[in-house]
Amino acid sequence: MLPGKLGNMMKKAQEMQANMQKMQEELANKHVVGIAGAGAVKVTLNGHYACQRVELGEEALKEDKEMLEALITAAISDAASKVNQMTQDEMAAITGGMGLPGGFKLPF
Repeated sequence: MLPGKLGNMMKKAQEMQANMQKMQEELANKHVVGIAGAGAVKVTLNGHYACQRVELGEEALKEDKEMLEALITAAISDAASKVNQMTQDEMAAITGGMGLPGGFKLPF
């Protein structure tokens, strides 16, 4: 009976690996927008944390250099947090049926 269970686990692991690869490819095409200063600065990142776009509203351009830098930093942090959550949600969908123990971390 153990060999059957082991074979089933291996099959599920291979399916999960294929799903994880597909998810990584799809994340490159998914985007999130980080916002700071009530929309004065918007930063768009893809699912691999690559910056796709930075938008500065007129109100942001009226700020001094240090404030603008802080707004851009905050928008990037907001977007990165959203990418992280999106990745965790995608991983949960893939590993949901695997019965992994709580807190188990996969290699990315």
